Amino acid sequence: MTETFEFKLIATDGQARRGEISMPRGSIRTPAFMPVGTGGTVKAMYMDQVRGTGADIILGNTYHLMLRPGAERMARLGGLHRFAGWNRPILTDSGGFQVMSLSGLRKLTEQGVTFQSHIDGSRHEMSPERSIEIQGLLGSDIQMQLDECVRLPATPTEIERAMEMSLRWAERCRVAFGEQPGKAMFGIVQGGDIPTLRERSAHGLKALDLKGYAVGGLAVGEPQEVMLDMLDVTCPILPSEKPRYLMGVGTPDDLLKSVGRGIDMFDCVMPTRAGRHGLAFTRHGKINLKNARHAEDHRPLDEESSCPAARDYSRAYLHHLVRSNEILGMMLVTWNNLSYYQDLMSGIRASIEAQRFADFSAETQEMWARGDIPPLG
Repeated sequence: MTETFEFKLIATDGQARRGEISMPRGSIRTPAFMPVGTGGTVKAMYMDQVRGTGADIILGNTYHLMLRPGAERMARLGGLHRFAGWNRPILTDSGGFQVMSLSGLRKLTEQGVTFQSHIDGSRHEMSPERSIEIQGLLGSDIQMQLDECVRLPATPTEIERAMEMSLRWAERCRVAFGEQPGKAMFGIVQGGDIPTLRERSAHGLKALDLKGYAVGGLAVGEPQEVMLDMLDVTCPILPSEKPRYLMGVGTPDDLLKSVGRGIDMFDCVMPTRAGRHGLAFTRHGKINLKNARHAEDHRPLDEESSCPAARDYSRAYLHHLVRSNEILGMMLVTWNNLSYYQDLMSGIRASIEAQRFADFSAETQEMWARGDIPPLG
């Protein structure tokens, strides 16, 4: 542990990077997958289970927490770490994406955005300064700038306007954040699916000399090839000595291909959301536990897994729980999924250190392509 925010590269293999972020609340091994704890909870999981999967950091959502229970209340209660029972690093997003996608009656100006809560219709204002203030009240360790995320497809004019606005807001967030030893604020590269705009955004943020950089505005409807093309444009511009975070991504295949382009950090609701709907991620690919073929299958999801949910319960039992809408089914499949994601990241890190990331990626994808082990005979 350290009293400052530090990032060091341990190994590289092609563009893939094995690193470590050191912060007062603990170290983050990269490449890292951050489970999403939107409202102060990683859905269907206890925090000690989340830690047990191998997660070094979780994500909280500024928009949801400012609406309920409220940022000022959270501060009075000792901050998000104490409130949720998680004593390791927490990253909070700025709330900008949710303002744009969930709230009603938005009004966007240079100053910020005025919006209506999706919960009770109450009116709120979010400026770059207020976003940083809220994240400070929550007590997060890594804070994100407020940005404007445009859903694709969008017109070049709209994408450019949002990108330029986000750059100006990044500077305001940097000033509002100031110097906070042991904490960090990341800027967010925007620019949609237009390479020249991505380049301008990355160069503009690089000039601000921030502690880390995120790539935003992807995984919002564009094909995977477009996302990867934007990473090919963006990552070489970003400083190699600072962490790179791809927001809201994604599938295991997305993670492998993005690590191969130099990304260090990820978050996505996919493993928890899929778990609540009976879809399990395993070494053998995805398993839809709603399917009748599992009704009398006594095998576990993965007999070699260290996760009890994957190893100690039969597919027949999980199928029964899922089909019966039992809460335990959601909990067990979510536990399995987060464990698989963390095992995948652990394998990625080890393969980079061993200089065999390309082989690991190919072997992993080949196992997915083969699919599940043969059904009962």
